[in-house]
Amino acid sequence: MAENKLLCPQFDRSDVQLLSHQEKYKGFYSLSEYCLRFRQYDGQWSAEMTRELFQCRPACGVLLYDPDREEVVLLEQFRLGAFQRGKNPWLIELVAGMIDFGETPEEAARRETSEESGYEITECLPICEYFPSPGGSDEIMSLFCARVDASMAGGIFGAPGEDENILVKAVPFQDAVTALSSGLTGNAQTIIALQWLQINQEKLHHLWLTKT
Repeated sequence: MAENKLLCPQFDRSDVQLLSHQEKYKGFYSLSEYCLRFRQYDGQWSAEMTRELFQCRPACGVLLYDPDREEVVLLEQFRLGAFQRGKNPWLIELVAGMIDFGETPEEAARRETSEESGYEITECLPICEYFPSPGGSDEIMSLFCARVDASMAGGIFGAPGEDENILVKAVPFQDAVTALSSGLTGNAQTIIALQWLQINQEKLHHLWLTKT
């Protein structure tokens, strides 16, 4: 398939001039200040601009799917960001977590799945890689889909020492899709993964169910 040039950015990294960089805070996450300018569409350089950037390690998310039962395994856990916004802070989510140094995204996906759901997965199919909020953060998320037996789902999990208290539940896939329109799932990676499964469910069934 020919590449659509209209969907390719006009500029690249060479069209940015980084003038200075200063780390403002370093903890579990980091905050840095950047001064830069970039090429504008009229060919001129922009004025110097200063921006703060929230920095964190790359992360992964895993949609656990049972093609035999047509169920997804989802997690429920407390999230401070939703609490601060005045929303219900117990969110319905995928398995997810940060990628440790030296890990590949797929290795992290397997580890996080074991820690947060009790499943030991052997195969991860890549869904996509994306930036959750590139205007103010450098976080990058790698999404996967893994096959599981949803009849085994259940229990409370979480990595020791990380203050996690995670409820694992199996949900009919169509119920999860219906929940998208009701706003029950406000988590971006969960929305993206479930919509991906909507598009690719038939192809995924052909791949997995013809193997067995």
